[in-house]
Parts: sequence; structure tokens; C-alpha cells
Amino acid sequence: MPLKIGGLTPFTLIDFPGQLAAVLFCQGCCWDCAYCHNQHLLPVSTPPTISWQEVIDFLQARQGFLDGVVFSGGEPLIQAELLDAIKAIRQLGFKTALHTAGTSPQRLQRVLPYLDWVGFDIKAAFADYEKVTEVPDSGLKAEQSLKLLLDSGVAYELRTTFDPKLLNAQDLTHLKADLKRYGVVSKITQLRTI
Repeated sequence: MPLKIGGLTPFTLIDFPGQLAAVLFCQGCCWDCAYCHNQHLLPVSTPPTISWQEVIDFLQARQGFLDGVVFSGGEPLIQAELLDAIKAIRQLGFKTALHTAGTSPQRLQRVLPYLDWVGFDIKAAFADYEKVTEVPDSGLKAEQSLKLLLDSGVAYELRTTFDPKLLNAQDLTHLKADLKRYGVVSKITQLRTI
């Protein structure tokens, strides 16, 4: 079964640093963050809006124009077909990037060798994840995924959306402490508040 795609952005300069890219929005997510801006993508059972063959046809027509393809979502790691999709895109000559919240460390570990860049969404301090995701132990999975990413050598960016209805200033201090334990130097480049 091919990857289920809920949308496609044909051209972006901001979703894959330094690259002209297209974005594939993967269907499905196992978390339920209140501020999610892609709620329509959350149910994995929703029929795809674009077929995998249409994606391939689109990209073949843009070889030599686009540098890369971003797998975003929803949460791309929810679909077992992600690895095969990434390999297929790379065979077309494109660089690959992933936007993820690290919901599945096992799948992340499998795809990391085929990625050029990862945009990793950190929801909160790992002990506070359930406040945001409404899923028990989601912080444990995110922490495991972050460790894998940091050890992989793949270029990355960590980002956090701050919703003051869910987190407070002390929660952000805890988040910063969690990241510091892993050697991540945090700095605010853009404060995006809901």
C-alpha cells in the first residue's frame, strides 16, 4: 500500500533550509495537540487527496528544478510506508527532509540514514508531554526520538509552539533544562504563540 498523502505544497523556500522543495503532507497522527493547524490530516482513515502516482508524476516533471521533498503531516512516522516513499524520492534525485514530533522512535531510526534534514517539533518538557498531546508516555517516545536524531549526525532544527493555555513560563524553563541535558543550546529565533 502506498503512502497516504493528504496534501501537497508544490514549492517552498522555508520548510527545508537552503533548498527549493515541495512538501508532502502525510495523513494521520497518533497525538491530539489542541493547537494543531492540520486537524484535517489527523485521522489516518481519511482517504488521500492525491495518489502516490500523482506525486511521482509531479516530481518527475520537476527534476532539475526542485532540490528536495519534505515529508510533513499529520505525522509521517505513523505510516509504515514512509521508508519506501523516502527511498523512492531519493531515487528520483531529490534530497529528503522530515517534519516530525518523534512519535515512533523505531521508524525514525529506520528513516534517518535516508534524510538530509529533520524539523523536530518539541511539544514540552518530556515529563509534561501529556498536557499537550493528550497521550500517556508520549514524552518518552519524543525523548527517545530526540536521542536518535542527535546521535545520527543528520542536520536538524528543534522548534516549539507555545500555547499559554497548555504551558506556562515554568514549563518552558523545564523544557530548556531537558534540552540542555542533551547538549542542545536553545535560542528563540521566533516566538510563535497561539
